[in-house]
Amino acid sequence: MILDRFRLDGKVALISGAGRGIGAGIARAFAEVGADVVIGARTESQLAEVAKDVAAQGRRAEVVTADLSEREGMQALVGRAGDAFGRIDIVVNNAGGSPPGPFLDLSEKAFNGTFQWNVTTAFNLTQLAVPLMLKDGGGNIINIASAAGQFHDRGFVAYGTAKAALIHMTANLANDLAPKIRVNCVAPGATETSALRGVLNADLEAKMVARTPLGRLGSVEDISAAAVFLASDAASYVTGRVIAVDGGIRHSNLDLGLPDLE
Repeated sequence: MILDRFRLDGKVALISGAGRGIGAGIARAFAEVGADVVIGARTESQLAEVAKDVAAQGRRAEVVTADLSEREGMQALVGRAGDAFGRIDIVVNNAGGSPPGPFLDLSEKAFNGTFQWNVTTAFNLTQLAVPLMLKDGGGNIINIASAAGQFHDRGFVAYGTAKAALIHMTANLANDLAPKIRVNCVAPGATETSALRGVLNADLEAKMVARTPLGRLGSVEDISAAAVFLASDAASYVTGRVIAVDGGIRHSNLDLGLPDLE
C-alpha cells in the first residue's frame, strides 16, 4: 500500500520549538503516523499539552524545557533522546522566527540575533544529533524555513536573509550528510498559528488572503503534512530540496506599508 510509505512506525523524532504552532502540530502529526517524539521549548505547560496529545495517539513524548537559542539547550534535547530511546531518526529544526520591520530601525544586535535564532540553532541541533543518527544507520533532517527566504520584499532584511541562509544550509548539508541522512526544508507562507492570530484583525486577514493565490492563509496541518512526507519513506529519494507550502505567493502577502526612504 502506498500509504504505508508515509508511516513512521518505530521512529524517534526530535523537534525543536514544539510547544505551540507549527512545531506542536508536527509533533502531533508524527505521533498520529506512529513516531515517538522528543519535544523542546521554553514553556513547560505548552509542552505538557502537546505530550498529552501525543500520548492520546498511543505514542511516547519526552519533554525538554530549555533555552534552545543556546547550544546547551539543544544538547539537552539530544541527550534526552539518547537516554530515553537510544536513537534519533528524524530531526525537525523548527525553532526560529522574527518580526519584519524597517531596515534603518534594525540594529546590528537584532540582525545577529535573528541569524542566531533561525540558523545557528539549526546548525547546533543538527551537528549534535548526527552522530546518534549515524549509529542507527541514518535518518533525515527537516528545516522549517519560510517563504520569506525565497521572496524579496521590504521589511525582511533580517528574517528573510536568515531563512534564505537556512535554505542554503539545507542544500549544503544534504551533500555533507549523504547518503545516510537526507536533509530537506519546508518553506511555509503565512500560517494560522497562535502567534499570527495575536496580530491579525479581520481587515488585515482579508488583505493577506486577497494577496494569496489560493485565497486563504495556511494551516498548521498544511505544514505538518509536508513534514510527514519528508520524514517518511515516501520521500526516500528526496534530499536537498525545499517544499514551498505558501499558497502560491511570490511576494509577501503582508503589506507593511513601508515608504520610500527620503
